[in-house]
Amino acid sequence: MNEDSQIVVPPSFMALFVPPGGVKPRESRLHITERYEFCEDLAQMLTDTASTKLFELSVTEADVLERIHRGLLVEGAPVDAAEARWVVTRLAELLGWPAPD
Repeated sequence: MNEDSQIVVPPSFMALFVPPGGVKPRESRLHITERYEFCEDLAQMLTDTASTKLFELSVTEADVLERIHRGLLVEGAPVDAAEARWVVTRLAELLGWPAPD
């Protein structure tokens, strides 16, 4: 991938890389785009898991999202805490579920 990539990174993801009170991301466009692609793919992949857990566990959508979020926060996870939150919010969006608090 190069700096000329035509992938559009949504503002909600770009905001993860802008320090509080800042306007410019602290990482390169390339890095942010790579992380976005990874997190978007992760959210897409988790849709089947989330739907299955909702059925298997007979819990609420919020409970499923919370469990997935906790799983994304374990040591050694491939995402940091901010990315984990974004992935779970995106997952809810993909499933048409209410966004987590």
